[in-house]
Amino acid sequence: MPRAGLSAERVVERAAQIVDEHGLEELSLSRLAADLGVAPPSLYKHVSGMSDLVRGVSVRAVDELADRLAASVMGLAGPDALRALADAYRGFAHAHPGLYPMTQVPAEASDGSLSPLRSSAAQRTVAIVTAALAGYRIPEDRIIDAVRMTRASLHGFVDIEVRGGFAMDAPIDVSFATLVDSLDAALVALGEQEGDQVSVRTKG
Repeated sequence: MPRAGLSAERVVERAAQIVDEHGLEELSLSRLAADLGVAPPSLYKHVSGMSDLVRGVSVRAVDELADRLAASVMGLAGPDALRALADAYRGFAHAHPGLYPMTQVPAEASDGSLSPLRSSAAQRTVAIVTAALAGYRIPEDRIIDAVRMTRASLHGFVDIEVRGGFAMDAPIDVSFATLVDSLDAALVALGEQEGDQVSVRTKG
């Protein structure tokens, strides 16, 4: 029987802590078992193996990021929502340098398809970003472009930053603000396309 007090949730929680503090390369079933005070075989009552454990950590990472993003944009719209979203995204990466990369790991199920839990968590993140951009009045057929552009811009900057890639002696905060301002301008331009289309239809 599983050890009293030990659950799949607790196993994944401790695994996520190890990854966040030391990186994925330091996670192993033997280390996790030692941290939890159980023999390694006991873990198999809660996870099927290392790949299952990594999937669980990935789902947890995406859920935690989504929680932070959702809280940051509550009650906001337009540029205010975008800036809050951007700051929350960057803040999560700084607060969880080991866990953040796990939000970008495609966690596949045993049959090669995307894990349903991971897929659900990812869809939630996309929905939050989509809602945050609603104030820009972007045409429906361009929303996916806007979401991809936003996620790619934020991830690209943050990933380079947390890896120490910005070595020049210049304020990184200023560069990030410039990125967000540029993103705002691009989203405004996308939104204006809807107005142009309405104008053309009206004249026609």
